[in-house]
Amino acid sequence: MFRTLAACFLATVISGVCAGEKEDLNWSELSEAYEVPSWYSEAKLGVWVHWGAQAHPKMGGGWYARHMYQQDTGDQKWGRNAYRYHCETFGHPSEAGYKEVLNDWTAPHLDTDAVVRYAKEKLGARYFVALANHHDRFDNWDSSHFAWNSVNVGPKRDIIGEFCASSKKYGLPFGVSSHDDRFLGWWMPAFGSDQTGPGKGVPYDGHMTREDGAGKWWDGLDPGDLYGLPPSKRTPQWVRGVKENWVLRHTELVEKYDVDLLWFDGHNFPYGDYGRRVCERFYNNSLKKDGKVNVVLAGKPYGLSEGDQKGWVKDYERGVPNHKQERTFQSITTVRTWFYKDAADVENGARHNGRSLVEYFTDVISKGGCFLLNLELMGDGRFPADLMPVYDEFGAWVRLNGEAIHGSKTWRVAGDNRPSDVQARKRDFSEADQSAANTGHAEQYNERDKHSPPYPHDEVRFTVRGDKLYVFVMNPKAGSIKLPALGLNSKYEPGKITAIRLIGGGATRFQQLGGYLDLQVPEDRPNHLTAVFEVGRE
Repeated sequence: MFRTLAACFLATVISGVCAGEKEDLNWSELSEAYEVPSWYSEAKLGVWVHWGAQAHPKMGGGWYARHMYQQDTGDQKWGRNAYRYHCETFGHPSEAGYKEVLNDWTAPHLDTDAVVRYAKEKLGARYFVALANHHDRFDNWDSSHFAWNSVNVGPKRDIIGEFCASSKKYGLPFGVSSHDDRFLGWWMPAFGSDQTGPGKGVPYDGHMTREDGAGKWWDGLDPGDLYGLPPSKRTPQWVRGVKENWVLRHTELVEKYDVDLLWFDGHNFPYGDYGRRVCERFYNNSLKKDGKVNVVLAGKPYGLSEGDQKGWVKDYERGVPNHKQERTFQSITTVRTWFYKDAADVENGARHNGRSLVEYFTDVISKGGCFLLNLELMGDGRFPADLMPVYDEFGAWVRLNGEAIHGSKTWRVAGDNRPSDVQARKRDFSEADQSAANTGHAEQYNERDKHSPPYPHDEVRFTVRGDKLYVFVMNPKAGSIKLPALGLNSKYEPGKITAIRLIGGGATRFQQLGGYLDLQVPEDRPNHLTAVFEVGRE
């Protein structure tokens, strides 16, 4: 009775907001009423270009802007080449700092139409996400509130605007990711100096001011806006100004580009109540426009109350929940590294191949999630020739099996014969912020990759779409497999099975007994990857 009354109250409040009779809802009200939009929950696959100026240097890892100021990156081994590469390529960071990387980055080959078209037509994506800014604070859009942006510096292009237009052209919902709320601490190495060598003690360019730019390419720009002020000059008033500026920039971002998904790479709301204000406006705008909140906020809302978490789509970075989830979640990963780098720069090489991506994706959708895959564009905007076979193989599998993927829902259980879920999952903190990773959430950074032990040949996952049940045999080989979940007497009540068809193949032999379904996996299959079977039932 209480839940019914509460739902009626919220419906009344929402209708009042839509009619302009009530002030905007606060986050608690929005979160309580929030339902994940069907366009998102049914999409299952999104493509993300985690791409910006830090893809321009060919070596130096995904935190190049920070690590180029560190002669020794400590346990963050992925940045081990940044300082040396920067000195050899751009000059010493006391004179030529990250701002010079921004100026040198022109992205001459970026074709946003080609990227979005590939995401949709070759990878099977149903939504598209572009990186709006990273920890470097540089805005990849025509920002009215921040001069260090891609229209003023570097490419001289509105990158987010172009990706937005291309997404709309190809009919994909458009999202943006924002990562810069940690910049206050992340940029601290820019205010240091070499600890050894001929440049020992010479301050890096984080100490430069607007006046130092007179007559130079950055004349009129203030490095103190990009890097922040040196620690000794920071005041509480200045910090508040940074956060208020963040609100202005991100409010413009979601409104100017009519964003459908906003993804934050941190825990909770960026800058606390400042981030909450942006999210409230993001949701209220959608509520007024569509009569319901038809957009998505994704991130890691750990630490918020259970009620305030309801308005989020929980994000699992390079990880996946161990069990089926009641609410739609999102898992994200990349093939090799977050910003494209030469293979020689990446410890242990590529993380994934086509097979491991398919297995990872299958595990995610069987548990009720969406999969967001990073397409690692090169710094000049081209597709990475050395990684395209991986993307192509994955995309071909998705397009073949789309009927079992897009618009599907979870079944009564995620899978059958699942020892891999019982095994302790390895946690891989490579190219991850250890302080963020070690939060007790063991499902972050627990992904299986191409180096993981193979799945047993009889381990399967399930999805349903309409009256069809789909069985994904993770690591198939020809012969009989027994599936207890699909037996006539199974507690999951699968019903009487009348026909089974291998997608991309033909009718498949089977026998349904009381204790299990005996499924004959054929030798002749469309590829060597996860085999998907359509199951017809009475």
